[in-house]
Order: sequence, then structure tokens, then C-alpha cells
Amino acid sequence: MTTQANDSMRSPAHWTAHLELVAAIISGVLILAAWLIGKDGSPTLSISLYIIAFLIGGFAKAKEGIEETIADKQLNVEMLMVFAAIGSAVIGYWAEGAILIFIFAISGALETYTLNKSHKEISALMELQPEVALLIQDDGSTVSVATASLSVGSRILVKPGERIPVDGVIIHGTTSVDMSAINGESVPVTKAKDDELFAGTVNISGAIQVEMTKPSSETLFQKIITLVQNAQSEKSPSQQFIEKFEGTYVKVVIFTVIVMMFLPHYLFDWDWTTTFYRAIVLLVVASPCALVASIMPATLAAVSNGAKRGVLFKGGIHLEHLGSLKAIAFDKTGTLTAGKPVVTDFIIRENADSDNALALLSSIEAQSNHPLAVAIVKYAEERGITWRESPQIEDVPGYGIRAFSNSGEILVGNPKFVGTNLIDEFHDGIVHNLSNEGKTVVSMKDAEGILAVIALKDTLRPEAFGAIKDLKQLGIQSIMLTGDNEKTARTIANEAGLDRYVAECLPETKVEELKRLLKEHGEVGMVGDGINDAPALATATSGIAMGEGTDVALETADVVLMQNDLARISYAVKVSKKLNRIVKQNVFFSVAVIAILIVSNFMQVVDLPLGVIGHEGSTILVILNGLRMLNRVE
Repeated sequence: MTTQANDSMRSPAHWTAHLELVAAIISGVLILAAWLIGKDGSPTLSISLYIIAFLIGGFAKAKEGIEETIADKQLNVEMLMVFAAIGSAVIGYWAEGAILIFIFAISGALETYTLNKSHKEISALMELQPEVALLIQDDGSTVSVATASLSVGSRILVKPGERIPVDGVIIHGTTSVDMSAINGESVPVTKAKDDELFAGTVNISGAIQVEMTKPSSETLFQKIITLVQNAQSEKSPSQQFIEKFEGTYVKVVIFTVIVMMFLPHYLFDWDWTTTFYRAIVLLVVASPCALVASIMPATLAAVSNGAKRGVLFKGGIHLEHLGSLKAIAFDKTGTLTAGKPVVTDFIIRENADSDNALALLSSIEAQSNHPLAVAIVKYAEERGITWRESPQIEDVPGYGIRAFSNSGEILVGNPKFVGTNLIDEFHDGIVHNLSNEGKTVVSMKDAEGILAVIALKDTLRPEAFGAIKDLKQLGIQSIMLTGDNEKTARTIANEAGLDRYVAECLPETKVEELKRLLKEHGEVGMVGDGINDAPALATATSGIAMGEGTDVALETADVVLMQNDLARISYAVKVSKKLNRIVKQNVFFSVAVIAILIVSNFMQVVDLPLGVIGHEGSTILVILNGLRMLNRVE
């Protein structure tokens, strides 16, 4: 995270909670001092201190209430509290009014703290995309500049192993690019002049010059930052209902209080002091502070909880939906699988020495940083195979490697490079069988023909099986939607323990399958990482994107797994279920307290101090109950 980004996330909200809390504490100290002085017989000084406590403790909420009333053209809960405090002072209950302001300020500080906590923990999880790039100047030299300062048309140099910082096209050079973040394919793609590149992908093997075609504000990193900034703004259906309900409810309370100021005097023969007193108590106890605070603090805490553990929720609405899922569909490559190839088969020519063949192959591949080469070298090292020579090599983009060893020319690469006819004859066409199993085959040819073939395959993520098992325990079915062939799909489905799978899916096929699942189950999630998954992510009830996925997938999804950990899905579902339970508890509790206090007031059982404690105490309790969402969910 850049300093600027951190500063933006530590915006005024970072300090507001501290200021509100300090103001509330000062107000509380003044109230205590005023009460002690009042006991000693100095009413004027006591009232003066109460007034100062009113102003210090109530300033933030009063300002907020007045501004929102002017903007929305309707009264709100904050204004009810201001009226109640003023009404208490008018009838001589200075201490009660001041305590009302004090507790209201405490609850406001708690809400602001929750919002600030959520911002802070989400921002801490954002992994920065390249901040700097090597800008090529007119004289051909390069200078390191901030990526954000680049403009469309800028030429940059990207060295091997570096992450490409911008979207653009190659203007010079040839390389292999790890495109798994874009298309989900584990095997890198050869890129040459005029080929398009995407920010967030990795340059593997060669230095290239790239011309920028899109503003840096549209890179993957900026997309994620935008998601973080918007995560707090999207409210759940429950929260939206409460906010709509609040406006109408406040009007009803104000009308009822006005009626209460006169009607009981004539109906119940109350004296005017009692009538006005009971109206003020009603104004206090009927205010829906606890009800309004029932949802948002808990939701923000849940968002913060998820972010702290690698799950980014884009808003409360998605939190609510996640807990009701009955089935989840998964993409395969880069989602269920690691997206990194490993060696599965090594087959040599008859009468050839296996160790020597592997040593020769690994000595050639050791000079490349291509993922297939890395996997082959790792395979040799795990078997204790070492090489004594480093053949001179020549990279042939799109085909393989030409090497020159002591035994002559060696070709390592795909069938077109080493000879399709030779491949067909090798071990009775075993290469075709390996290919039909969804494996990538690399062949090595010497002067006598095919010396060896080595097959590699993308493997299941280590946590995938456990993640699917956890979902089953939560009553959620798992389905794989993949573009791979039937054999590969069946193998992965069996390894992962999926309930079922659909092979050879095009993007539109995935959407059709999602719609069918929605009809069958009602609430269905989709997990993916590529552009081809975006339509399905948008169709699902809850779209879940892998954090290393494409910017399109991240933008389309409702939930992002920032650490690409599938086990986080079941955790996110548990967070959603717990949030829904807490919200129900808070709503029931706050409504029950309001109802009891209103009835008690009419029966003249509850007085103003008890009404203040009951009303504001319930508000603090529901906020604290909501803050339980900050704890790890088991």
C-alpha cells in the first residue's frame, strides 16, 4: 500500500472516533463534577458544568443530526436525542439530560470506531501492484518513475521475472508471459511484437518493451483499491429497510410526544408537570437508537473480520446472501487447481539410461525460467539428479529450446518442433494418451530420435479437498464447471471430492449451468478467477473471485479471496450465518426494550433516569453485541 493509499484509508474517520471518545469522556467528567458540586449546594455552578457537558458531549451528534436533517429534509434519531436532552433541561432534569448526551456520545464513538476498524484492517491486506516502472526516454535510457505518473503512449521496459505494471502492447522483444491471472491457464503464453499484455501478469523469460494503452488508474491494483473504498457503502437489505423505517418512525414519535404533552392531562387528569415529564420520557425511550444500531456496526465488524482473514466482502448485501447458499460452482484452472504444472510422467527411449536422459534435460531447462522448465528441474532435483554440463541454448519462441551439447544438437519442445511423426511412433503413441489425460507433454530429441518425453499437469490446490469437505458439512453442494475435457474434469472432481461436474464448458455454457442450478437450489455461489468466469460470477447469487484473478473477475464478483485460499469460503459462509444471527438478536432485543419502556412510561413505572439508562444502555449493548463479529468465527 502506498503512503498515499494508507493516508486515504486513515482519513478523517481515523481521528473522528478518538475525538468523539475524548469528548464523551470529558463530558462524563464534567457531569460527575456537576453532580458533586450540586450536592454541596452550588446549583448555579452545577448547571453551568452540565451545560458545558451538553455542548462538549453532544456537539458531534448534534452537528451530524442537523446536517442530515437539512440534507434529507426530515428529522432523524440524532435530532430526537437533542430534543430529549433539551426537554430534560427545560423541566429541570439537568443530570438526566447530560447523562443522555454522554451515553449517546459513547455509542456514537463505538460506531465510528467500528467503521474505522473495518477500514484499517481491509487496507492492511491489500497487496500492492508495481508502484514503479522503467520508463524508456527519447535517448533510449531508462528511468524509474511512479506507475501512476505514466500516460497512454508511454514506453516502458519490463525485465524477466517482473510483474507487468500496465496494460499495453509489446513493441520490442519476445518472451513468455504467465497469463494465469487473465485466462486461468497454467502454461505461460509466448508473446511477441504487437501482442497485448495485461497489468498483473508476469514476464517470464525475456526483456520486453511495452507501449502503455490504458491509464494506470485501470490496473488491477487500482480496481482493488476502488473495491475497498466502496465496500462500506453498499448496505444490506435489512439496513436499507431500517433506514427507510427510521424516517417514518421518527415522525410518528414526534407526533406522539406532542400529543402526549396535552392529551393525558385531560384523559387521565395528570397535572401539567407530570404530563410534560412523561412526554419527555417517551421522547427518550421511544427513540429507535438501538434499532438503528442493530445492523451497521455488526456488518462493518463482519467485513473487517473477513478482511483480516483474507476475505473481502463488497458490502452488507453480499454478506447476507452468502449465508443462504445451497450450492457453489467452481471453475477449475487457477481456482480448484494451483495453476502451476508438476511432472507426472517421465518416459525414455528403450535401452536409454533414465538418469542420464533426465540429467541432460534438466541441464537444458535449468537455463530457462519458464514454469515448465522450473517444474522439470525441480523434478530432477527431487530425484537427486545433477548435471555436469550446461549446454549452449537457443530459445525458439512458441516452440521450445535448441541446445548444443557434447553429443550434438538437442531439441526440447512441442511436437511440431521435435517432429510429429517421431512423436506418433514413440512408445506406440503414448504421447497422445498423455495429452488426452489433459497433460502438457515436452519431448526431447537427439540425433537418434525421441530420447524422452516428460508430462506435466496442473495439480489440485492443497486446501481444495478440505474446503469442499467443509462446505458439505455446512450443507452446501459443490459443482465444477470447466472447459477441460471429460477425463481431466472427472479426475479433478474425484480428487477434490466434488458432488458433480460439467466438462467442456464455454463461458456461455457456465451461465446456462448457473441458471439451471439457481432454479434447482434457489441460492447459488460461483468461484472463478478469469475473464471467462465473469458472466457466471455476475449470474450467481454470490460471485466469489480469487484474489490473483483478472480485474474483470474482481470487479464482477461480490466476494474476493485475497489470499487465494479456498478454505476461506466456508469461513465466509460461517461469518455470514453468525452475522444474520446477531442482527436478529439485536433487532429483537432493541424492539423489546423500546416496547417495555414505552409501556412502563404510560404506567408511570419508569422515570427519566431509568429511561435514559434503559434506552442508551440497550444501544450500547447491541453495538457491543455486533462487535462480537470482530472475533474469529468457529
